Amino acid sequence: MAVHVHNATASCNDDDGKNPMDQMSEMFGPGHVDSCIRQAIQSCWMVLPKARRTADEVEKEIRRLVDRALVNLREDAQAFGRGE
Repeated sequence: MAVHVHNATASCNDDDGKNPMDQMSEMFGPGHVDSCIRQAIQSCWMVLPKARRTADEVEKEIRRLVDRALVNLREDAQAFGRGE
């Protein structure tokens, strides 16, 4: 299984006094998230065996992956003291 990893680092304030996390949030916005989700759906379609390439199968797999990722997010937040 191939995994794409994206790493980014930012300090709290650059030399110009602007918070890079706020700047990144302004730059990406909800359109970026929408685009990533649509790309994931398309990728899922392409990697499914031809016999399973249906909207129902893609939805099933995408929901399974998202549910698993959200569970991991909550576990990690708790383990690292960043959440609930």
